[in-house]
Amino acid sequence: MNRPIYYHVDVNAAFLSWEAARRLHDRQDTLDLRTVPAVVGGSEKTRHGIVLAKSTPAKAFGIKTGEALVSAREKCPGLIIVPPDYPLYVSCSRRLMRYLRRFSAAIDQYSIDESFMTMTGCEHTLGQPVLFADELRQMIADHFGFTVNIGVSSNRLLAKMAGELRKPNRTLSLFPEEIPEKLWPLPVGDLFFVGRATTHRLLKLGITTVGELAASDPDMLAAHLKSAGRLIHELANGRDTDLFLTNIDENKGYGNAVTVPADLTDSDTADAYLLSLAETVGARLRADGMKARCVAVFVCTWEFERFSHQRMMISPTDVTYELYRTAVSLLREVWHGDPIRQIGIRTSCLTHEEAYQFSLFDPIRHDKLMKVDRAVDDIRRRMGENAVMRACFLKAPVKNMAGGLDASRRTGITKAIPDMFPDEVDDV
Repeated sequence: MNRPIYYHVDVNAAFLSWEAARRLHDRQDTLDLRTVPAVVGGSEKTRHGIVLAKSTPAKAFGIKTGEALVSAREKCPGLIIVPPDYPLYVSCSRRLMRYLRRFSAAIDQYSIDESFMTMTGCEHTLGQPVLFADELRQMIADHFGFTVNIGVSSNRLLAKMAGELRKPNRTLSLFPEEIPEKLWPLPVGDLFFVGRATTHRLLKLGITTVGELAASDPDMLAAHLKSAGRLIHELANGRDTDLFLTNIDENKGYGNAVTVPADLTDSDTADAYLLSLAETVGARLRADGMKARCVAVFVCTWEFERFSHQRMMISPTDVTYELYRTAVSLLREVWHGDPIRQIGIRTSCLTHEEAYQFSLFDPIRHDKLMKVDRAVDDIRRRMGENAVMRACFLKAPVKNMAGGLDASRRTGITKAIPDMFPDEVDDV
């Protein structure tokens, strides 16, 4: 019996690569942004001024994804900064996914620039898995003008870890028999799911490498890290878990957040942002025919302290006002007045069910609100997200639909995107 084979396909510096490929295709620029110190960066005026993607030469200056553009400029005074173009990224991502389906019917998209391909049995038609992965990597570069890393293994975890071993534009394998040589010597912070806080705690326990973590007593890890301790012990030994992409075809939740131009200190302005975020999240739920039973609010303060609070609803909902009202209540319970830098809403426990539990004591009619939302969605799809808005946003500094998503994902409106790829790529 053939052992499972998975590919992890990861676009190298995706946002920057896609922008560079478009400029070269449109002949807007003869300079390839990937060959010079360059980054994709957000707006500094609205405090989104961070590095979203960087070129390899920029990385050589010590520039890191997520750091402030001010800091990046100090490291590299001649740094080229280009603004993000989310509709372009969505278009590139969708086209790449369609292309990958030529070679596997089981494509699990993990993020906008990452996906897993189930390739079990591919050796019968496509040849030896690692060799074909290398061919596929070159075909992607030839078709699209950008490069990818492809990790190959017998489970998704190891395939993803393989693709992280060396970048860019590499094909790498990490099968169970290769774990002692390739995975265990890595710093423990390089392991998937081990963040900075966990790394710090592991280092205090004297655990510095993935191999040392793999050899540690899982009971001891659980005593210090609770359930996460046992989880990362499994991951360090190369064992995939249910946590890792057992079913990612359907959204587990819908959410959105916004970093505000000036710290929030009053509840009225905070409520306005929650309403604009509820508009966005509600529209996305309705567009996908989903309803959420759980609503959460999360906050990042001016000192970068993060906290969240959630609540289960009596009935699942996609109604904007009900999401907003719950979010406001949650914020009141958890916020003690510290200035807020970022605020967001998340929904989870999704369902397609239509049943709704009405309350005799609720003066707001759910069915009327639902009809209003759908009418507004229809107008926004046809005429734009600003065609209709609540009166409270008319003279407010808060947008009626806030958050980091582009308009096409907020409302279903698809902007015209330049066709920068060969025609045959779409004929899948």
